[in-house]
Amino acid sequence: MAKKLWGGRFSKKTDPLVEEFTKSIQIDKTLAQYDCWGSILHINVLKKAKLLTPEEHEKLEKGLNAILKYIESDEFEKDPSLNDFEDIHSYIQNLIEKKVPGIALKLHTCRSRNDQVVFCTKLYSLDHIKVVQKFIMEVDKSLLKLAVDNAGVNIPGYTHLQHAMPINLFEYFYAYHEMLNRDLKRLSNIYKTINLTLGAGALAGTFIKSKEYNSAVKLLLLSKDKIPVKPTTSAIDTVSDRDFVIEILSAISILGLHLSRLSEDLIIWSTKEFDFIEIDESFCTGSSLMPQKRNPDVLELIRGYAGKLYGNLISVLVTMKGLPLTYNRDMQLDKEPLFNSFTIIQQELKVLSHLLLKIKFNETAIKKQLSDECLYATDISDFLVKNGVTFKEAHTIVGQLISYKLKHGISLLPENEMEKGITDEELKKFHPLLSIEVMKRIIDPYISVKNKKSLRRKLRIMTKEYIHHK
Repeated sequence: MAKKLWGGRFSKKTDPLVEEFTKSIQIDKTLAQYDCWGSILHINVLKKAKLLTPEEHEKLEKGLNAILKYIESDEFEKDPSLNDFEDIHSYIQNLIEKKVPGIALKLHTCRSRNDQVVFCTKLYSLDHIKVVQKFIMEVDKSLLKLAVDNAGVNIPGYTHLQHAMPINLFEYFYAYHEMLNRDLKRLSNIYKTINLTLGAGALAGTFIKSKEYNSAVKLLLLSKDKIPVKPTTSAIDTVSDRDFVIEILSAISILGLHLSRLSEDLIIWSTKEFDFIEIDESFCTGSSLMPQKRNPDVLELIRGYAGKLYGNLISVLVTMKGLPLTYNRDMQLDKEPLFNSFTIIQQELKVLSHLLLKIKFNETAIKKQLSDECLYATDISDFLVKNGVTFKEAHTIVGQLISYKLKHGISLLPENEMEKGITDEELKKFHPLLSIEVMKRIIDPYISVKNKKSLRRKLRIMTKEYIHHK
């Protein structure tokens, strides 16, 4: 193992098994650029506290900026010595010592990996929350386009996966639009509560005055956002807190849940039994045995990855649940679930935003499903209520009517002469207000949807939002 940031107290070399078991470089190398940014801020503090001369500060800043450029290049991941280090902090310290010998030994003054790693992880999280939000808005844009482009299409609505009543397609997509908006708000709230602080040290602060942290580091420019960096108000909480990781994993899990539910609906709709949609073959895969197959694997994987996202959340919750204050090495295990969840959700959102734009609706198959007269039972009940019948009585009357229809295999509104239809006399046995003429005015998906007055504004809102997205 390469040179460590510790070791003076030890008289024996670390067992190679321990070195291999405890190192985290293979995971936390993701934090390389964030560690450099944290170091650039830290040397500003050291300069303000007169622990670095202006000349020393200039050399360290130049060296750290050079390392930043190196990390952003392809050469960083190819470095054969990378995996020899315990963690990314040790690796970067080694690089800066090569660039600025002697002076680099001052870089770790008043600094611990305990506060260093939490700063880097928070900075990484802030950056990637913005990326996820951007991709959520791309998916939302695709949903809104589908909604607007197919606003005239009505489909059967379902409860318990049974026919319920007709709904407009934009109402369906609007539901997911609302879910994604909540996901955006959740992530925005988390973003606002992540405090970037310096000066916690290992757990009890440092001998540098907080005003010097405050005056030396005002703002950090990240993703075009000015993110305030402040001196810590509780060093103990700073180094032991992973609430922000848990909150991010929770928000991503809920987002993954929403994408999984959307995927499940689309998978069902694409089956021959439903045949509501056709998923473009460029987003499907085939079978190694059955030549006819076109499988919705992308959607199935989005559905499957939801379990991985939940597992990442649970793993960190379980890790943190019994840890005493302050830092414990168990907390090293928070990063892999965090990085993995960000990667999964970003990949899902990217592919889904493109898949949605290529969905085609089979209006012939949908129309066939809308011919199920049971879908209009609530509309018949509403008609009776509007004409003075109590809801309970109307509910019973229509329930009996539907039972009679199914038992005798008759139609409330025959589509052709070959189909056996109910008569006016039969209808009036259930209630005098019912007739074939009334059925003609009720059993129509467009009339059913139009009669839902509480929802009339949504299409207009969605159209405006789609235009705004464009």
